[in-house]
Amino acid sequence: ISQGEGGFEINLDHRKLKTPQAKLFAVPSEALAIAVATEWDSQKDTIKFYTMHLTTLCNTALDNPTQRSKGQLIRAAVKFLETDTVCYRVEEPAALAELQKNEWDPIVAWAEKRYNVAIGSSTSIMGPNIPASTRDTFISHLASYNMWALQGIEYVITQLKSLILSMGLIDRHITVEKAVLLSRLEEEYQIQRWGKVEWAHDYDLCELRARAAAGTLFVHLCSESSTVKHKLLQD
Repeated sequence: ISQGEGGFEINLDHRKLKTPQAKLFAVPSEALAIAVATEWDSQKDTIKFYTMHLTTLCNTALDNPTQRSKGQLIRAAVKFLETDTVCYRVEEPAALAELQKNEWDPIVAWAEKRYNVAIGSSTSIMGPNIPASTRDTFISHLASYNMWALQGIEYVITQLKSLILSMGLIDRHITVEKAVLLSRLEEEYQIQRWGKVEWAHDYDLCELRARAAAGTLFVHLCSESSTVKHKLLQD
């Protein structure tokens, strides 16, 4: 890696790495550059881009292919509250309903206390009725992150299908393994009951962990401001 005017750059055999839109690949922190360089170093005979989640996130942040603003990224993230995995509950079978209550209620309670909001849950197909004040609180919270970090936050949310689990993970309240387990609770219940496909379920689990971990690491490596550091450490 080397430091240039636009940030830290990645050099491949003396050629500077470029984005898909041919922009110079320059990232805001040395730690992130080292992490990306490590992804490239781990490639062997064939470059497998689908394994390079940090590189992909950097490309998205640099090229912004959908041309979204900071406000649009925040609104897209908060919209997940309407369909948040941990807010949708079943009534039957009773064993799954009890599992959801035991496993999901604590993370919802943590989020309500952490952000001083009302979230709740519902067995209705319409989902819970999220108060406008709750949305406004999360919008305000997410606004404290920079554009790069927001790309990572939205990426984690889309992997876990949950804003609540993602914030718990990024705030270091739960581990990657726990967040992934909670996001796959119904699937894990079905596997315990009916068994799993020999390799497919294990692959899906490992891939989801890798994506969630990469997205979370990306957020932390892009969040250099003292405000965010204080926010992460205050609990």
